This record gives sequence, C-alpha cells and structure tokens, in this order.
Amino acid sequence: MKNKREDDLDTETTFADMNVEGFRWYDPNLKKSDGTRRHRPKVTSKEYWQLVRAAFAAYLPVFVIVIAAFALMMLIAWLWVG
Repeated sequence: MKNKREDDLDTETTFADMNVEGFRWYDPNLKKSDGTRRHRPKVTSKEYWQLVRAAFAAYLPVFVIVIAAFALMMLIAWLWVG
C-alpha cells in the first residue's frame, strides 16, 4: 500500500481579486473587501426608462457619425464608378 501524504498545494490562497468583469463567475454585487453581497438599489420603471433614454442619447452621436461616414463613402464610390 502506498504511503498517502497530504498534498502541499494550497488552493485556498488568492493573491488577486478573481471577481473580474468578463469572467463567467463575475458578480457585480459582490463586495471586494469581505466577499459579502451589498444591497442593490431598486430602480423604478420611470427611472429605468430615463436610463435607457440617456444611454441612447450618449450613443446617438457615434451612431450618426458612423452612418454619415458610410453614406459619404457610398457617395464617393458612386461618383468614382459613375
């Protein structure tokens, strides 16, 4: 029978916070210091739609610039070919 000894590998020690955005196990409600969950504020329906409108307002200039650049490139291509 082989002599069974305890494995020396320490799997409990962490040197960095593994709660990183983008990982499967990412939990945005997890506190970084002690690992307990913090209270997530409730958002009313009116506040939610205000947030949605604000997000669209923030992305609208970028969207308009991309569409304008595409239209300009199509116009240049049409003038060049035509």
